[in-house]
Amino acid sequence: MPATAPRFGAAAVIRLLLITTALLGTLLAGAAPASAHAALTGSDPKDGAVVATAPRHITLTFSEKIALGDDSIRVLQPSGKRSDTGQVRDMSSGSVVQYGVRLHTGLPDGTYTVAWQAVSADSHPISGAFTFSIGAPSKTTVALPEQPAGGGLVGALYGIARYTAYAGFILLVGGAAFILACWQRGAAERPLQRLVVQGWITLTASTLAMLLLRAPYTGSGKLADAFDLSGLKAVLETKTGASLVSRLLLLGAAALFVAVLFGAYAKKDTPLDEKEASEKKDLTFGLALGGAVLAAGIAATWALSEHASTGLQPGIAMPVDVLHLLAAATWLGGLAALLIALYRVPGIERTAVRKFSRVAFASVAVVAATGTYQSWRQVGSWSALTGTAYGQLLLVKIGLVAVLVGIAWFSRRWTGRLAENTAPEEQERAETAAPGEETQDTAEEPEPVTVPEDPARAAQLARQRAAVATARVKRVRDADPQRLGLRRSVLAEAAVAVVLLAVTTVLTSTEPGRTEMKEAGSGETATAAPTDPVDVRIPFDTGGEDGKGTARVELDPARSGSNTLHLWLERPNGRAMDAPEVKVAFTNNAKEIGPLPATPDRIATGHWSANGVQIPMPGTWEVEVTVRTSDIDQVTVKKNVKIG
Repeated sequence: MPATAPRFGAAAVIRLLLITTALLGTLLAGAAPASAHAALTGSDPKDGAVVATAPRHITLTFSEKIALGDDSIRVLQPSGKRSDTGQVRDMSSGSVVQYGVRLHTGLPDGTYTVAWQAVSADSHPISGAFTFSIGAPSKTTVALPEQPAGGGLVGALYGIARYTAYAGFILLVGGAAFILACWQRGAAERPLQRLVVQGWITLTASTLAMLLLRAPYTGSGKLADAFDLSGLKAVLETKTGASLVSRLLLLGAAALFVAVLFGAYAKKDTPLDEKEASEKKDLTFGLALGGAVLAAGIAATWALSEHASTGLQPGIAMPVDVLHLLAAATWLGGLAALLIALYRVPGIERTAVRKFSRVAFASVAVVAATGTYQSWRQVGSWSALTGTAYGQLLLVKIGLVAVLVGIAWFSRRWTGRLAENTAPEEQERAETAAPGEETQDTAEEPEPVTVPEDPARAAQLARQRAAVATARVKRVRDADPQRLGLRRSVLAEAAVAVVLLAVTTVLTSTEPGRTEMKEAGSGETATAAPTDPVDVRIPFDTGGEDGKGTARVELDPARSGSNTLHLWLERPNGRAMDAPEVKVAFTNNAKEIGPLPATPDRIATGHWSANGVQIPMPGTWEVEVTVRTSDIDQVTVKKNVKIG
């Protein structure tokens, strides 16, 4: 019995995506979730600190704004009893992002645990814990959380939903773009219809799953909470919840687009007169315009809620991210559509393949340009490219794209040599024959078929005839070596694209290299900072009478967190110098933080002091002192110091 030909269609593409999804889920379930964009940069008290008396409140400093609710910061006694009021206050000032929680009075000595959980501005959950001691360290019954926010089974399921959402978007947008821009006759072909519809179903189901899983993903981590209506209500009030709901609404409009594409538009396959041709042209323009708006809107639901919406230049990054997603979907989704057309749709024209080759080339150019900008924005330096998890994943993605482009080069060569379909009438009958339907070979009339009375034997003969017909179709289809070579190269492209999509999904949930380097101090380690209080002298001259002197600034303990500031003004002869006004500010130019103002109070002649001066992170800081000696005589002097 002749071997049956492989049936490669939309279902096979979906199966390939599901296999990769399962592998991705195993990876996500076995590893801790990646860090998000926001990072804890300081606290008061600091991790491991021992304070003489109980502080009135606990403060946490972050690298950017985060979403915190009541009970997001918990302070636990050694016995496990809550020591805080549970009400989180936003204590941010200027560029310093700081949150605090008030403690109860009369707290006993011992080691306290501070646990916090929040959602960063780019939608990813973050959490952590540290300890400090009052009086002296002690034993504690509180166990630090072993699983960060966004981990476990819920984290793995949410990661799978993110991957399938990207895959569905690519199939939906890329498949529709392939039909409208490259092969309009394909709107009437069932395999392409199934591909686009399954892309819509996949994206819709994944979005619903993400909406239900969002509450446990950012909160309890319990799968049962996915159906908690109060949690769902809270999600809908967040930026990510609004983006997911907007995506569902846009997908409702996209369902209408798909219905028109495969309904009224598909019926206008071969216009009979000039009027019908004009109507089809107008309908093509309308579908292309409406589809582009819908695709851009769906892509924007990612751009408005993830990495592009935070960090540097969000006003530029979000439109660039939308273009990147649209170009990638047009390229990779069109690739899937072409692959199915080559395997399942007989007689695809050479012009359609060449049109897609040009569309793919333009899409690759857009992907490269927008990807270069995104890489600079999220990485920022060569050291971050090789020294951070985000940079290393980005290198893997770049390598996969290079492999994909290399295979595409071979596909373009096969496209150039693709012969016109000049099959004889017999080939057309063989290719268009339904599965299980006998086709003529050389005989003018088919041989009569005797149907056995035994149903089992009749079914066996039917399967044999179907196998023979399918083998004949495959034999005719593979007679063109150029078309066979093109199918194989496009299949290789699709396989690499599936892996590329998995890497991209992991990349979107990984802390950007620029943020990781910022958190690490951009190479300025804490050991390079002094362990003693900072004590610097800065000469100044306001230009007026008795305007020359020296400003002596002392910062204790000169570490990230809360510090005590002292400022003395001295004349050239060493005597104390008074002034109507003095101001101090701190700026970290390397990380674009500040100036952070500090307004000291006058203690005595020539002496000013301020408590609780917050330095959010270690590094090199510029101390800026402004001295005014009269109504018109004023000067600002600066000096760099290292703060641990």
